[in-house]
Amino acid sequence: MIFSLMGGEMSKTEPRPIYVDSDKRTGLDDLAAQVKDGSVVAVGGGLSSREPMALLRAILRRGVKGLTVVGSAHGIDIDLLSGGGAISRSSESYVGFEQDFGMAPNYRRALESGAVSVDDSCCYTLVQQLRAAIQGLPFLPIRSVRGTSFPSLHPEYKRMICPFTGEELLLVPAIEPEVALIHAQYGDAQGNLLIQGPPVADILFAKASREVLATVEEIVSTARLKELGGVSIPYFYVTAVSEVPMGAHPTACYPFYAYDRRHTVLYYEAARKGADAFLAEYLSVFVHGAPDHADYLAQIGGEKARARLSSWRDGAEAWKRLYMDEAMA
Repeated sequence: MIFSLMGGEMSKTEPRPIYVDSDKRTGLDDLAAQVKDGSVVAVGGGLSSREPMALLRAILRRGVKGLTVVGSAHGIDIDLLSGGGAISRSSESYVGFEQDFGMAPNYRRALESGAVSVDDSCCYTLVQQLRAAIQGLPFLPIRSVRGTSFPSLHPEYKRMICPFTGEELLLVPAIEPEVALIHAQYGDAQGNLLIQGPPVADILFAKASREVLATVEEIVSTARLKELGGVSIPYFYVTAVSEVPMGAHPTACYPFYAYDRRHTVLYYEAARKGADAFLAEYLSVFVHGAPDHADYLAQIGGEKARARLSSWRDGAEAWKRLYMDEAMA
């Protein structure tokens, strides 16, 4: 039994499904087709790294609406879903472009207009809510938001006095997303995933969600997966997997490619001009104007873009040029 995402009555849930198919490979569009209107969605990656951007574009092309998104620190991924009209509710702790650009224009407009309702949260609160779902508990205690205004925004949070210490704690309800969308560096046909670098909240998302839809840079054999570093998310959590090279673009997916600042400038300039300009200058070109991922890659420059974003591996000076030259452009 767990609480609903927004609090309220406790409800019984079925045991979390276990996925044991020996071959879970599918196409990107078939993966996106499994995300239904009104779903509670956890989006993997964070800020400008390893976000499942190709899958999000495929979802937007399908015209999915009414999503509730949950997550910690996000940027262009949630902003894109907001600009594409796919979100109706947000339970994110942060959505923005950090010091490089600042606020998330589409997300901010959607919240200010009321198109998206928001349940402000913080990162560690989300972690505890996911842990509660993983452990089959209706709630877990936290200390992290005491002394802030967060409890006033969340009437579902409950106060308690610890029977062992006498300390006042807050109890936060479990969150069980219906589907997690994750991009990893490697996976195998059975659905084992290897995340290289910080996993952010992806492992928690995979364990707490009822479905996991994954894209990967490369599908390799299970033996090769072990050689590369092992398994971050075991196969039995994963519903389906699709091989999508550059599937996190324009966010980074090291060691394959760096964050594409040049493309992000284009995106951000279109987004801050307003909804109509964003539709005309970005969505109509890179989402609805690119019927599949291959078309998207062609739009961004194909192999030339891949080579440019892979140049970070040539050393510190190459890495600096990749960012400084584009920042000065």
